[in-house]
Amino acid sequence: MDEKYLWWKHGVVYQIYPRSFADGNNDGLGDLAGITSKLDYLQELGIDAIWLSPINPSPDVDFGYDVSDFRDIDPKFGSMQDFELLLAEAHARGIHVMLDMVFNHTSDQHEWFKRSRSSRDDYYHDWYLWQEGVDGKAPNNWASWFGGDGWEYDPRLEKYYFHMFYKQQPDLNWRNPDVRKEILDTLDFWLAKGVDGFRLDVFNVYFKDADFTSNPARLGLRSFDRQIHIHDFDQPEMFPLLYDFRQVLDKYDERYMVGEPFMSSPAKSAAYMGEDLLHAAFNFRLLEKPWQAELIRNVILQWEAALSSDLWPTWVLNNHDNKRSATRYNVREDDTLLKAAAVLLLTLHGTPYLYYGEEIGMRDIPVAYRDIQDPIGKRYWPIYKGRDGCRAPMQWDAGRNAGFSDVKPWLPPHADHVTRNVAAQTADESSLFNHYKRLLALRRSVPALHRGGFEFVAGDASTLAYKRTTEMEEALVVINFAAQPKLIALPEVLPDDGYQLVLSSLQREDSRAGSAVHLDALEARIYLKEKL
Repeated sequence: MDEKYLWWKHGVVYQIYPRSFADGNNDGLGDLAGITSKLDYLQELGIDAIWLSPINPSPDVDFGYDVSDFRDIDPKFGSMQDFELLLAEAHARGIHVMLDMVFNHTSDQHEWFKRSRSSRDDYYHDWYLWQEGVDGKAPNNWASWFGGDGWEYDPRLEKYYFHMFYKQQPDLNWRNPDVRKEILDTLDFWLAKGVDGFRLDVFNVYFKDADFTSNPARLGLRSFDRQIHIHDFDQPEMFPLLYDFRQVLDKYDERYMVGEPFMSSPAKSAAYMGEDLLHAAFNFRLLEKPWQAELIRNVILQWEAALSSDLWPTWVLNNHDNKRSATRYNVREDDTLLKAAAVLLLTLHGTPYLYYGEEIGMRDIPVAYRDIQDPIGKRYWPIYKGRDGCRAPMQWDAGRNAGFSDVKPWLPPHADHVTRNVAAQTADESSLFNHYKRLLALRRSVPALHRGGFEFVAGDASTLAYKRTTEMEEALVVINFAAQPKLIALPEVLPDDGYQLVLSSLQREDSRAGSAVHLDALEARIYLKEKL
């Protein structure tokens, strides 16, 4: 008998960047009321959960990832009552809700840090990583991810505090038991409200070496890359902390915790997962590769090899920090490749994460220097133009501002919204949106696709073929990555006429040649066979 369908394990998570999804009060910024108004759309699409990028109060130095209060809602997104309504309405539709929790650091505008830097003797002073200088210089060589020294000098206290990211994001001192208790209580606060899970931002850098030992040097282009991060990353104290986190979650039914490991290998990510640790951890290798079968096959094999049989993978093709698929893969107007990519993401062994707008094939917007909102984009222009491109408003219709807002949005919608939008694609049976909708429905209805074992059965430099298998059925997925037709030999699979074509990304009829499948350019297919 099949195991219970678990939303976080067998379902699909849809990431929402709140300021860009839907504007409920017409101030140009997306909000909770806007998300609530689109829950019927998400239910129709067929996802199981939504993950909200940070909605806590924030000065927005890093667009929400600099939190000034872990237990409240930023007024620009609405009120706690708005969040509770969203939670209730989502649950009424069978949609679970995950929050993004940023516990490595706070904003420098958080009351804790204001108190911390007010006096060396203040109760909160030790809640952050304050250190004396050494010979008039920073305590060690630890660097900031955003460039330069990771230590900021406070002339009034005559001490340095550490910030892994912007100087306005001071790192918490996780060795302080009061910090630990406060964060555990914060998790419990949101769980008691009914939140279903958490995404932990850069969790593997919470702890730093207790002796503040400098990192070994190495060659690198940036200051952050010119050292081996063994004393400011992945400290052993993280494991008992995750155990404590898990104890809090396990007081409630079906709650979930996925971690974002910072600069981590598949093996290191897998080490943080387990029965008493994280339910899952992200592996971003898939979104780092071009659309090439051999490279993607290697990513899949490496991730599967890193996980023991009782650990569950995650799969990500897009998120708020990276270029969208259509832009990365240099896709023009045709969505054929994106349909094949959807089949790949939604049929691999593990939990897929779908980024808002991917279901209609949104592209990155071009952003001129004067229009950049993301501070890192301004800092590293023109080498790196920031993350604004993938954070543009959701394209709901062909109208003014893409149906996102009645006023000018915080970022401009893509110019193609007049043809590429939800309204137009909903009405077009052959659209990318309806392809996603069919694929999500098929994935949920076929246990082999959401819980089955995984095995590659064929493939070459431009094709992949793999099976997802349960005791009762077998699903065969075949994908052509090439821009020309391919004949894929499957001698051990297809002679059995029990296989039935259940989905073609090009909506084509089955075409076989003996023990091979003929695929058109960039076509993906799913076959299904019931076992006797």
